[in-house]
Amino acid sequence: MDYPCAGGRGNRMILCANPLTQFQSHQAEIEEAVLRVIRGSRYILGPEVEALEQEFASYIGVSHAIGVANGTDAIELVLRALGIGTGDEVITVSHTAVATVAGIEAAGATPVLVDIEPDYYTMRPEQLEEVLSKKTKAVMPVHLYGQAADLGPILEFCKKHGLKMVEDVSQAHGATWRGQRLGCFGDAGCFSCYPTKNLGAIGDGGLITLKDPQLAKKIRMMREYGWRERYISELPGRNSRLDELQAAILRIKLRHLDEDNSKRRQLAMSYTKLLNLSGLVLPKTRADAEHVFHLYVVKARERTKILEALKEKDIHAGIHYPVPIHKQPAYQGRIRTAHIMEITEKLSKEVLSLPLYPELSDETAKAVAIAMGS
Repeated sequence: MDYPCAGGRGNRMILCANPLTQFQSHQAEIEEAVLRVIRGSRYILGPEVEALEQEFASYIGVSHAIGVANGTDAIELVLRALGIGTGDEVITVSHTAVATVAGIEAAGATPVLVDIEPDYYTMRPEQLEEVLSKKTKAVMPVHLYGQAADLGPILEFCKKHGLKMVEDVSQAHGATWRGQRLGCFGDAGCFSCYPTKNLGAIGDGGLITLKDPQLAKKIRMMREYGWRERYISELPGRNSRLDELQAAILRIKLRHLDEDNSKRRQLAMSYTKLLNLSGLVLPKTRADAEHVFHLYVVKARERTKILEALKEKDIHAGIHYPVPIHKQPAYQGRIRTAHIMEITEKLSKEVLSLPLYPELSDETAKAVAIAMGS
């Protein structure tokens, strides 16, 4: 989670992410929507959730979207609905938010981790064959920082071996690959709507996108105790319901998502121009993809020194992520990885996320770049 860099003590502080400013930019619309819900009679899985599901499905370009409690639940529910659980393996990356792996384990499956590409920091497709086993049931690429993983070879690998492909799109709402939005390519797409995301709630929330009507029907039952008819559980389920308040807020923000993503790209272009001669390794964008810059992540050999210099000026950058999953205490010695994880391990020591959100001004971005010694 990247929320710690979204707090603040004063107006002069420059934050890594600032969901409060997004509320302020859409305040009248959001407050009207919230009052509409409060004055109504449905607070859980009501008309706002239904409308959001229809609107988000249309936006992504799929036939079904399902609102759930958070992005981790989205991963768990999709895997369980696909019949993936105890004794099964799901291949993903070690350079990701821990939520990716937590969702896989919550379904009862075992994560198997591979390295990332050196330029785009997403799944390294050539390692998939190395970690493939008889237990492998799915591959979960993470569209990290706001841009697509290299889906071509990943999809080919899944087709060749009869595997499911589930997209973790938690950091890439609205991003595209080959002209289509992420979340429409696999068996399902899993989205977090955590407050700092490109499409963020004011609280927790998650969305699942998919094309298969039977799978959608199953997940809708599973998110509420396996009910088709109230109080009658037809299959093992759980409680992962999206509430009406968050759905109403997300509907407002969805209307502004493309515009906000455009502002993120403009800020990223400004950073790139300002930092071009800084000696930092700046983000690259795939030729066949549209980046939405959930985060603007640079590589800095002297990261600690830069962080200290920024902090002196009350500028709070982030690190996404400081410790690879396979190096974290909870997963030591119990998660299988590819033989070489060199890029992931090196990158974790150098990544630095600069302040970036749609409401950040060009002047503030310039101040950040100057503070970094550009």
